[in-house]
Amino acid sequence: MSKPDDLYRLHRLLDGRRSTISRQTLMEKLEISRSKLTRLITDLRNKFGAPLIFDAVYGGYRYDTTDGHHPLPGLWLTSAELHALFTLDHLLKNLQPGLLDQVLAPIHTRIDALLQTEHLGSGEAHKRVRILPMASRTKDIRHFQSVAEAVLQRKRLIIQYHNRERDQTSEREISPQRLTHYRDNWYLDAWCHQKKSLRIFAVECIRQATALGKPAKTLPDTTLNRQLSSAYGIFAGQPIATATLRFTSHRARWVADEIWHPKQQSRWLEDGRYELSVPYSHDTELIMDILKYGPDVEVIAPDALKEAVKIQLDAAVSQYQRGDSACSGFEPGRG
Repeated sequence: MSKPDDLYRLHRLLDGRRSTISRQTLMEKLEISRSKLTRLITDLRNKFGAPLIFDAVYGGYRYDTTDGHHPLPGLWLTSAELHALFTLDHLLKNLQPGLLDQVLAPIHTRIDALLQTEHLGSGEAHKRVRILPMASRTKDIRHFQSVAEAVLQRKRLIIQYHNRERDQTSEREISPQRLTHYRDNWYLDAWCHQKKSLRIFAVECIRQATALGKPAKTLPDTTLNRQLSSAYGIFAGQPIATATLRFTSHRARWVADEIWHPKQQSRWLEDGRYELSVPYSHDTELIMDILKYGPDVEVIAPDALKEAVKIQLDAAVSQYQRGDSACSGFEPGRG
């Protein structure tokens, strides 16, 4: 049977149309081949009983109903729509009281009503679908409002920023460019006037934020995208190297479906292993993602990245070796 998302996209093109739509137009809008369109049409008719006909007089397809509408049985939301619906519902329920209460209340009411409909299981949706945050840091981002206001109003900020790696706090004058929500945490892309370059700041690490009267230095979107979106993860920048990773045939079943970077390259090896190449600027986050795959991944290149991963793995092993030696003198019944 065809994928539900594909069938739904075809249905949306047909539903409610009083005129026909040609095969060629359907193929172009859905960006699919003639053979795949034929399979979708067959499944829509046979599996879901859709009154889909080809009108020879007008040379196109339509639903054979008085108004061109035909309801499909069951849940007809795409994965993206379902995620958006439940994410909005979760956010609205957990929103702190604020200026948007009156504006957002009707939206919340409509979402809640939709989730209670027969179409979505008459109230079962809340119990059957979950949206789980990933690696969200729970610190109170006290200065988010000041930061967001400076971003939107194009004003400079003086911030006290805590660097976790060095465990130091420094004062910076910055020109905020944009906010980024990544892996359930907020980051600020900004021009640092001390360093005279673009920097990425974790918003929860901003200890103090003071708005200045001076307008922010504004960088073109092309510059921001080139310097902050062209390499791996939140530590983006101009790529300095390309990481080549080789995954075991077992782990490849998952990794082959993942998008690590828009410009990644990949290939399957003859023995079933999967090779992935991604550009990166800083290796910090890339190393973290490599380590989580343990023995199922090998760094092939570059040598510097391979050595950095090896150092981390050796350090991890040493933790357990120290633990073993500390426990070697343990005697039952004592201590």
